[in-house]
Amino acid sequence: MEPAIECKALTKRYGRVLALDGLDLQVPPGVVFGFLGPNGAGKTTTIKILAGLIAPTSGEACLAGCRVSPHNPAARRRVGYLPEEPSFYGWMSAREYLLFVGGLLGLAGREAARRADELLDLVDLRPVARRRIAGFSRGMRQRLGIAQALVGQPDVLLLDEPTSALDPLGRREVLALVERLAGQATVVVSTHILADVERVCRQVAIVAQGRLVAQAGKEEL
Repeated sequence: MEPAIECKALTKRYGRVLALDGLDLQVPPGVVFGFLGPNGAGKTTTIKILAGLIAPTSGEACLAGCRVSPHNPAARRRVGYLPEEPSFYGWMSAREYLLFVGGLLGLAGREAARRADELLDLVDLRPVARRRIAGFSRGMRQRLGIAQALVGQPDVLLLDEPTSALDPLGRREVLALVERLAGQATVVVSTHILADVERVCRQVAIVAQGRLVAQAGKEEL
């Protein structure tokens, strides 16, 4: 079976700083995958390369055999991305925002409305669908961010530190949502929090100093 994600000798330099040092990685399809490492290990750089936001200095990254690059829209359409600190238009309601994102992805009318309502139900925000985002808690914003990342029905969902700034309730809600996404897409949870990986991930890769240290099933690690 073809990997959902494959990185081959992925390297990224920022001036004299070596953020990724020949990273090799394979992620099977349909799993919730933990991408674990300390701050500065290269996790966010890897996620941004996979999302098509930046290009590697050398090496390559592929999604289901399709090479990722900022100039390859076909690969970018396969990916949904939640950055560590997502931004929203605070004056919009949650539903308006998802309709707006749907419009950017070519959805319109009933199709956009149906998709927005499906995702509001999925992330448990339907009761506050018409409330302005500016009044949302951090946990509600994270769940809305996951919803917007899913609007285009991506094959791969990239979550960069999705729980790191949340209180215990918000963290529990986001992790419960990630568990529900298992099987709907390949979900990559990039985090430095071991307990989160233990709860929701079936397979785990550990990275440090831009290199893969270990990769295996959760129980084996």
